[in-house]
Amino acid sequence: MVPNTVRDLNYQLKQLCKNNRDGSFGTQTQRERMLTLMTNQLHALGYRRMAARSIRPKHIEALTQHWLQSGVAAATMKNRMAAIRWWAGKVNKQNVVARSNDHYGLPRRKYSSGASKATNIDKDQLERITDPHVRMSLELQRAFGLRREEAIKIQPALADKEETIWLKLGWTKGGREREIPIRNQEQRNLLNQAKTLTGKGSLIPSHKTYVQQLRLYEGQCIRAGLSRMHGLRHAYAQERFVAITGFESPAQGGPKRNELTNEQRALNKIARAVISKELGHNREAITVVYLGR
Repeated sequence: MVPNTVRDLNYQLKQLCKNNRDGSFGTQTQRERMLTLMTNQLHALGYRRMAARSIRPKHIEALTQHWLQSGVAAATMKNRMAAIRWWAGKVNKQNVVARSNDHYGLPRRKYSSGASKATNIDKDQLERITDPHVRMSLELQRAFGLRREEAIKIQPALADKEETIWLKLGWTKGGREREIPIRNQEQRNLLNQAKTLTGKGSLIPSHKTYVQQLRLYEGQCIRAGLSRMHGLRHAYAQERFVAITGFESPAQGGPKRNELTNEQRALNKIARAVISKELGHNREAITVVYLGR
């Protein structure tokens, strides 16, 4: 029987997400939310007899045109298209989606090259974080440029490889493991403190789930007056840039790309490649978000 309500398609897509745990927890959650939104939009656009396997090119055309007319940001549309491709792939209908977003007239994402978005935490702010596991997660985010999920799921004893910390697949975004160098005594001391706190476990106490610890993290940050903790990764990237190149990044007021000498240009290229890898990104271009252009 062909489903005839928005609930049927929503249910099928939720089951698809439940049975295919691709990517990090955050990625899975965002994907499910986007698919729910798109189901509601398709219903509003008049497509009311759909099953998960009935996705067609006309549905994607309708959605993309709706987004363009609604003024949805380019980055948001790109993320939604990734969710659509995931959906289509899971029901063996990947050919219904064009290979390039250009086919639908979607604008390409423009990476910001403006002011620094770096965030730092001072001693007084840290003291307002009463949960030791949350406090340690924040300190590891700052010291190693970790994502929030990585800094919560990390098992310090397992991650410690003497000269580097190793992040395994289950902790990282997109399932890409990586290593980050331990470059100074401050990082070493912090990692030792984390191991003392957790033993062989993670920064999620044994009696809690990841989601419960995440909610605690969020609540503690709000009560301590902390926000935009992703900015800790920006601070890490900018410090690494200076350490490698010897000059500030454009986001910190350093020379822009067209102002660099040949020597600085070479160092700039090396630094961005290193930082991209340490932050867990595949593309050097993403460093524009952290460092400016």
